[in-house]
Amino acid sequence: MSRFSAHIDGLALWSPTLPGWTAARSALRGEAAPADPPLPIPPPSQLPPAERRRAPQTVALALAAAHEAVAACGHDPAQLLAVFASAHGDLPVIDELCRTLVHTPTLVSPTRFLHSIHNAPAGFWSMLTRNSQSNTAVSGAAHSFAHGLLEALVQCQAEQRPVLYVAYDTAAVGALTNTTRSQGALAVALVLAPQAGPARTARLDWQLRPGATEPPAARSPAAQALGRNAMAPALPLFEALAAAQPARLVWPLSAHQSLDLRIAP
Repeated sequence: MSRFSAHIDGLALWSPTLPGWTAARSALRGEAAPADPPLPIPPPSQLPPAERRRAPQTVALALAAAHEAVAACGHDPAQLLAVFASAHGDLPVIDELCRTLVHTPTLVSPTRFLHSIHNAPAGFWSMLTRNSQSNTAVSGAAHSFAHGLLEALVQCQAEQRPVLYVAYDTAAVGALTNTTRSQGALAVALVLAPQAGPARTARLDWQLRPGATEPPAARSPAAQALGRNAMAPALPLFEALAAAQPARLVWPLSAHQSLDLRIAP
């Protein structure tokens, strides 16, 4: 199959133990320890105070990564295409809504319902940055990171425009822990561009391959500690970017197809 290329102009990683790319890069290299105690997810400072207090975890988490990645690259956020990916959406809000529907259905909050929608972080991003470009919300269960990355790479190639890719997940709570095993909080972001810019971090050469494969495994203790989060499949890519060494990673997209990625620093 054909091979295509994209360039990383900006990137970010945020979790309570790896709060921002500078801290994450050092920890993924084994040069520093993760934050202890873990830090709280920062509320979106761009929101008005009332909205900031009500913003759920997924919105705060996704926006923290998105704003760091865009700030690092210098692209105008209002002009970026955007792809947001999450395996489960906002599990705490969904659990709260389900409990309310069971016990006091007339008290369901319209605001909380709005926050439960899968593309809520993408909507907040568009409003805060005054971005009227198209955005896409992706979910693919255990393959959500790879499906979202493929969508962002395809848009970058097809449109020949920079694309912001944000992938995030939080922990399951309440009854949802019986069916969903995600733990902790993790968000990653990439700004992909069709041509190399002055802030370029790496080049990604990618293609689709037939057949199934096992997802790549995280190697560093800092990444392995986040292995129970639903977005953990992203971590081997960020380990490779932190190491600034050539690497090849292959993620399953389904039982019949895989995404083959080669990283050139």
